Amino acid sequence: MKETARHTYSVCPVCLERIPATQVERDGAVYLEKSCPSHGDFSALLWRGLVDIDSWRGDEPKIAPGENESCPHACGLCPDHRQETCCTVLEVTRRCNLRCTFCFADGGEGEDIPFEAIRARLNALAKPGKTLVQLSGGEPTVRDDLPEIVRAAFEAGCAHVQLNTNGIRLAEDPAYAARLAEAGLSFAFLQFDGTDDRVHRALRGRGLAEIKSRAIDNCADKDIGVTLVPTLVPGVNTHQIGDIIRFAVSRSPAVRGVHFQPVSYFGRIPSQPKDEDRFTLDELLTAIVEQTDGLVRMDTLLPARFTHPLCGFHADYVVTRKQGLYPLHRRGCSCGSPVTADQNRSFITSKWKRPDQDEGVAETGCCESDLKTLDGFLKFARTFSFTLTSMPFQDAWNLDLERLRKCSLHVFDDGRFVPFCSYYLTAQG
Repeated sequence: MKETARHTYSVCPVCLERIPATQVERDGAVYLEKSCPSHGDFSALLWRGLVDIDSWRGDEPKIAPGENESCPHACGLCPDHRQETCCTVLEVTRRCNLRCTFCFADGGEGEDIPFEAIRARLNALAKPGKTLVQLSGGEPTVRDDLPEIVRAAFEAGCAHVQLNTNGIRLAEDPAYAARLAEAGLSFAFLQFDGTDDRVHRALRGRGLAEIKSRAIDNCADKDIGVTLVPTLVPGVNTHQIGDIIRFAVSRSPAVRGVHFQPVSYFGRIPSQPKDEDRFTLDELLTAIVEQTDGLVRMDTLLPARFTHPLCGFHADYVVTRKQGLYPLHRRGCSCGSPVTADQNRSFITSKWKRPDQDEGVAETGCCESDLKTLDGFLKFARTFSFTLTSMPFQDAWNLDLERLRKCSLHVFDDGRFVPFCSYYLTAQG
C-alpha cells in the first residue's frame, strides 16, 4: 500500500541534476521517491514510522512550484535560501592522522591550507561579535599553528571558535591543548563513536577509547568544553547510544552534551545504500528513550526550531546527582517557538562552552533542591548544563531541498557560504 504524502524536489544520485521528488508512505515508513529521465527511478528511506512524522514536522511549509528553482546548484547562498548562517565551517587542512571508514574528507590525504589564506577567509566570513566558526578538516590538530589560527579568528571578529577533532593530539599533547585554550578556543566537538575499542576499530581503524578519555581530561583541565559526536552506523554502534549518553553524563561538567550524527553516504559510493544501511531520525529518538531506561523521556526531545524539523532535535538538561538529567524543556511548551539566528548562536555557545568552575561547586552534579531558587538555578544550571542534539546529514539519495533551503550550517569556500549537505554532495560511483 503506497500513499502520497508530500511533493518536494531532490537530485539524481548519478548526475546530480535537480528533479521532482515525492515523499510516500509504505507500510508505515516514509520514502523519498524520484525519477531521472536519464538514469531511472530511485527510492530512499527517510523515516521508519516509529514517531509520527507529521506531528514531528508540524506546519513546515512545502516547496511550491516555482520556489527555490536554482537549488541546489546556486548554493552560495542563493537569494531564495530561507535561513541565515548560524555556524560556519572553515576547513584548515586536508591532512588527517586517521583513516576512517566514514569521512567527509578525502581519506586524510592532502595539504594544509596556507595560514595567510585562512586569515583572509576569516576576515571575509566574520561578522564581528556574532560569528561562530568551526575549524575543521581533515584533522585540524595536525597543524602546529592551530592556536595562531584560533587567535586570527578572534582578531577577525569571531565571537566563538569551535574545534572539530578526533582528539588524538589533545590526548597526547597537553601543552598543545593548553596553547589552544590560551588562544581562546571555546569548545571541542570530539569524535566519539562508542564506549569500547571494538567500535573505534570498526569505524576509525584503531583502538581509541583511552585516547578519547584523556582528551576529555586535558580539555577539562583547561576549561575547554567538550561535546561528544558519534557517527551512528547500523550494526556497528547504534546499540551503544544509551551507553554513550550515560558516559557523557558521568563526565559532566567537562562534557557538555552529545551530538549524534546518523551515517550519511558521501564520497564515491558504488551503489545505493539499502534500507538497513540507514539510521533514521525517528529510530534515533526511539533508541535514546529505550536505551537510557528512563534517564531521557521522549517529550524532552524537541524538533529543530532554527532549521528544518527533519534536520534534527535538541534537548536541554541540568545534570543532577539523583535524577541524572533534569529537563529544562518539554514538548508543547513555549520553547517550541521559532528562534532568531542570534538566539540560536547564543544558545549553542552558552550550552557547549565549559564555564570556569565556581568556588564551592562540586564536580558531580547538583541536587534538585539547588534548582528551586533563582540564585541556585542560575549557578548550577550554567555549570551543569547538558544538551542532546542531532544532525542527520543528507546525501544524493535522500536529499530533500525542502530541508536544504533551511540549512544554517554553512561551509565557507571561495567567498561563498554553502549549505553543508550541498557542499559535500557527491554522485554515485
